[in-house]
Amino acid sequence: MEDYADSDNEFYYDDADEEDDDRDSLNLIEDANNDVSLTNRPASSIKVIRRDSLRVAQTEDLHRIMDLLSLKEHHARTLLIHYRWDVEKILAVLVEKGNEQLYVEAGVRVTEHANIPSSSSCSFLDCDICMEEHPANKFTTMDCGHYFCNDCWTEHFIVRINEGESRRVRCMAHKCNAICDDGKIRNLVSKRDSAAAEKFDRFLLESYIEDNKRVKWCPSVPHCGNAIRVEEDDYFEVECACGHQFCFGCSSEAHSPCSCLMWELWMKKCQDESETVNWITSHTKPCPKCHKPVEKNGGCNLVVCVCGQAFCWLCGGATGREHTWSTIAGHSCGRFKEDDLKKAKHAKLEWWRYIHYHNRYKAHTDSYKLEAKLEETIKEKISSLEDRDTTSKDFSWVTNGLYRLFRSRRILSYSYPFAYYMFGNELFRNEMTKEDREIKKNLFEDQQQQLEANIEKLSMCLEEPFHTLDDDKVLETRMRIITMMTIVDNLCRKMYECIEGDLLGSLQHTIHIIAPYRSKGLEKASEITDWRNHSYTRERNSSSNGVKGSDESSTDLVLNQTESGCSSRKRARAESSSFSLNQVESGCSSSKHATADFEDRFFDLNLPADV
Repeated sequence: MEDYADSDNEFYYDDADEEDDDRDSLNLIEDANNDVSLTNRPASSIKVIRRDSLRVAQTEDLHRIMDLLSLKEHHARTLLIHYRWDVEKILAVLVEKGNEQLYVEAGVRVTEHANIPSSSSCSFLDCDICMEEHPANKFTTMDCGHYFCNDCWTEHFIVRINEGESRRVRCMAHKCNAICDDGKIRNLVSKRDSAAAEKFDRFLLESYIEDNKRVKWCPSVPHCGNAIRVEEDDYFEVECACGHQFCFGCSSEAHSPCSCLMWELWMKKCQDESETVNWITSHTKPCPKCHKPVEKNGGCNLVVCVCGQAFCWLCGGATGREHTWSTIAGHSCGRFKEDDLKKAKHAKLEWWRYIHYHNRYKAHTDSYKLEAKLEETIKEKISSLEDRDTTSKDFSWVTNGLYRLFRSRRILSYSYPFAYYMFGNELFRNEMTKEDREIKKNLFEDQQQQLEANIEKLSMCLEEPFHTLDDDKVLETRMRIITMMTIVDNLCRKMYECIEGDLLGSLQHTIHIIAPYRSKGLEKASEITDWRNHSYTRERNSSSNGVKGSDESSTDLVLNQTESGCSSRKRARAESSSFSLNQVESGCSSSKHATADFEDRFFDLNLPADV
């Protein structure tokens, strides 16, 4: 390891470097470190949704659709729930199929109907569900025009709510796919069953999380009650406000540079190698019919599963029940087969290969857990330095070095499961030739080895008792730590570039995407601010110049929307309820994102908010 390190001066810090060269490079390293700590970050695209801000987040999308299509709130909610709260999807369907087909597919009926048919002048009506006569004021009409008595509506709604279908309660009429007005549902149900009404409201509210592809619950245990929303479809690893870090794609722990599939297979494989599974594998064999593990409790090699299937204990093959003490009728597995020997050798090779990668993954994971205890020690060292009469009182380089160590150690530990699947035959058997696999494996292992050696050096620097040294020695330690931070950061970035470009980027038959490398650690979700009143007022004012009208019977509404160089015109005709959208410029998004000034920033991985 040392010979390899000494041969590569580009990535390794050498204690024997000349002092003048070190001091000349110190200022550059300090400038880079200050940029890391102080540079203002763009507004965070990840938001945390708490119970009290869930309605604000939902109302934001509701108002976008209401303003865009001139719909009522319950119509906009029905539309959003059908399209899983994907505003861009709604706009795409609108452009492709028009507003009429958009509404039909979602079960939205925008035509106004009276509470009772205008042709009915009597005070009593017949309900087509219960076939009984009721006063006309005991009937309710939905947007589709169908009317039934309130008792039948209420029973229908309560049954649907208890069956978990609160989000899309359809009309009771035969072959009617219209979605009922949630306001009328709430009004009728609350008069009979307040608990069902509360459940209905809760389901409607939580639909923003359950049905939204850009929102997921935080998987923390115990559950913090928060949800996370991302603005883009990219693969993210995020940090909830509770401090839990997870992959937004699969909701498991943050596992980059492993893809979600790699991590899922690795976790399953590690669990399969547990002691319980080892005992089952050693003492049982699977039934060839039902595949349940069967334990042999006698000397005969013919065993019978509880499902009734007989099979040979030696080879596991299905057989009949006729047998003697030495043979089974019509079955022979005593012959030596060369293929079985090859399979055994391959299985043994794969076992040792797994042990190699698992041991290194486990070693670095254990090191990460032990190094996490350094935080208290580092705080004590900083406190000791601050009590001294030194010229510099800024010791952020110590904490920055510690959290750089945390981030890089986790990346290194997860790089071993990645290598296990990347250069194995389980996922990419036909993606690379044997020669290409060997070349790419050597390239990746070279970078992995360099990263490992420099992480160990950074760990040693942080463990030194530098708080007991004089000021000149502290300055030298500071320079070493900052240098190692820069080197480790560059090595991590280069490893990700190798993975994304040379390894995963060259795949032809499969697609594996990983979360991008973030030098500052995972992006922490910021709070949602109720800015919609200001933003929507501004949008209405900006769009009021594009509204043109005539008499009520033929009112044309023209919305001219211009945002970030993207212009689109939307025209709604009130009388015919038709809508057309003409794109002025192609290749630009039709969605509207209100702008607000937030002071969002990135947080280091495992970095407390006050550091």
